[in-house]
Amino acid sequence: MATFTLLKSGAWRAQVRRKGAYVAESFLRKTEALTWAREAELAIDAGVKPPRRGQLTAKRKGVATFGQLVDQHLEDMADVKRTVARSKRFTLELLKDEFGNTAHDALTRERLVEYGRKRARGGAGPATLAIDFAFLNTVLTHAAAVHGVPTSTEQLKLARAALARLGLIGKSQERDRRASQDELDHLTAYLDGNPRQGIPTGRMVRFAVATAMRIEEICRIRWADVDEKKRTVTVRDRKDPRHKEGNHQRVPLLDATGYDAWALLQEQGKITGHRERIFPYDSRSVSAAFRRACRELEIEDLRFHDLRHEAASRLFEAGFKIEQVALVTGHKDWKMLKRYTNLRPEGLHDAASELKRGRKQSPQPRSSLRPTRVQNTFVVESEDEDELMDSARMSKKERQRRALAKKQKATGQAGYDKRLDALPRKRTPLID
Repeated sequence: MATFTLLKSGAWRAQVRRKGAYVAESFLRKTEALTWAREAELAIDAGVKPPRRGQLTAKRKGVATFGQLVDQHLEDMADVKRTVARSKRFTLELLKDEFGNTAHDALTRERLVEYGRKRARGGAGPATLAIDFAFLNTVLTHAAAVHGVPTSTEQLKLARAALARLGLIGKSQERDRRASQDELDHLTAYLDGNPRQGIPTGRMVRFAVATAMRIEEICRIRWADVDEKKRTVTVRDRKDPRHKEGNHQRVPLLDATGYDAWALLQEQGKITGHRERIFPYDSRSVSAAFRRACRELEIEDLRFHDLRHEAASRLFEAGFKIEQVALVTGHKDWKMLKRYTNLRPEGLHDAASELKRGRKQSPQPRSSLRPTRVQNTFVVESEDEDELMDSARMSKKERQRRALAKKQKATGQAGYDKRLDALPRKRTPLID
């Protein structure tokens, strides 16, 4: 950190202690001391020699602006044939407009925190600001790793931590909006019956609920990727957090969510013909038509992407297992399916009815409370006691003693019976 001391001569002495390094200079004005201290801290963070008073560092002489680093990053992505997504390109252009002429080492914590506050005042949410700072970090790290530019992300981390404490940066809120069947019926009827609507948005809405595909994926699938025998379609370059390119996945065309995906595909082929793409339309135009229909029908807070949530939930309600639903939605991490699955509590009534019907149809097991006839259980257990006891737990003498006692008992009972039979019996006269 930097400390400033007013000397007796009226000059200001600036001292910087940072990461084990120490530098000091004297200035006539305090503003000059503040500027030099900030330059010295940035130089120490970048691992270069701090400047002397009135001098520029070598880094400063050939410093690159943030806008140049953005252009460099985009060029490198193009060289290795990695496509930059539209959302990422839009965010980089926004950052370039804000920091394009700023030296990369002048992106201080104060400057970045002020940018975050301004974006929040403009309506940007915590998740949007998190994306902005993630791409800031991407550009600076890329410049240091690929081109050896002495950049530092320490100021960026401090600004991000400050904005997180203020509640301006955070994770996106999980949506739990599900489309009711009544809303879907009204939407598809309105879209199908609109004579000015050239795009079959109603059919695409039903197809989205049947397949759990995103709007971009629906507009990208091709007839050449349809397997008629297996009733599947291959979605190429499906969205993935890290490896989108080459992430081709086969999706089954099911009839399990209230809409038959295979029938909708055949219906689309009869109307538009088996051209290259199944739904040859711009995804942005489809989304705009969907929003207009929701506005006209006064359906609040429903987005086209919510149909993907609805499809995943209906698959679970239909009885599919989590690994089976993942084959449809394309999720590699099964934990991510949790945010797309919002089962309706009232649906448990139907499940309870199914279980009840299943119990009535199955044969009733014999009640364990029904009395059974047991003959002299105690005697049987007593007679078999010696045989059931583990012989390994008795000594040899104990076994011999038990066998002799059993023999004597049997012999004594037989002798008593013999003596009883030998006794003379008294005859009782019959009474008429």
